[in-house]
Amino acid sequence: MPKTSPRSDWPALSKALHWLVAALILVMAWLGLTMGEMPNGPDKIATYALHKSIGLGILALVALRLSWRLYAGTPAPVAGTPRWQARIAGVTHVALYALLLALPLSGWLLNSAAGFPLQWFGLFNLPALAGRDEALHALAGQAHELLFWALAGLVVLHAAAALHHHLFLGDATLARMLPRGWLRAGAAPESENRDA
Repeated sequence: MPKTSPRSDWPALSKALHWLVAALILVMAWLGLTMGEMPNGPDKIATYALHKSIGLGILALVALRLSWRLYAGTPAPVAGTPRWQARIAGVTHVALYALLLALPLSGWLLNSAAGFPLQWFGLFNLPALAGRDEALHALAGQAHELLFWALAGLVVLHAAAALHHHLFLGDATLARMLPRGWLRAGAAPESENRDA
């Protein structure tokens, strides 16, 4: 059972990590979908290095966010949230964390199996997760792409659910993940019974 806290919104650190990771995922999606088409040369090498460094940064930020979430807990579900919705939200969060950890790890494995050194913004090298291996490289590449599309689909559903809660249910689901005062929860339609 996840730890909950008495507060009604997410702590500031949770919000900051949420939006920072979201922004980095958008950057990574753009880099990942365009860098393969770049002509070979220094710019392509630099773009791949940036992609790898940001991916490692996301891995560290997600590990920090997960640790903070386990320590600080989560706000209780918005009042009136049906149990089935709370369960789906919980499963979705677990899946998002799993994908956000697995995706950069698969990239790290892909890089290792290719036999390339892995640096974080040129500051230090990270150890290889495996030796050079063409079959493993191909498998890791397929897994990396599949994990990306799974994450993209889940992020779209996650964002759509938050907008649905704000625009149609009028509750504070989205507002409590934004800085205080940025967005007000509207009045939920009174004719709907959301306690089912």
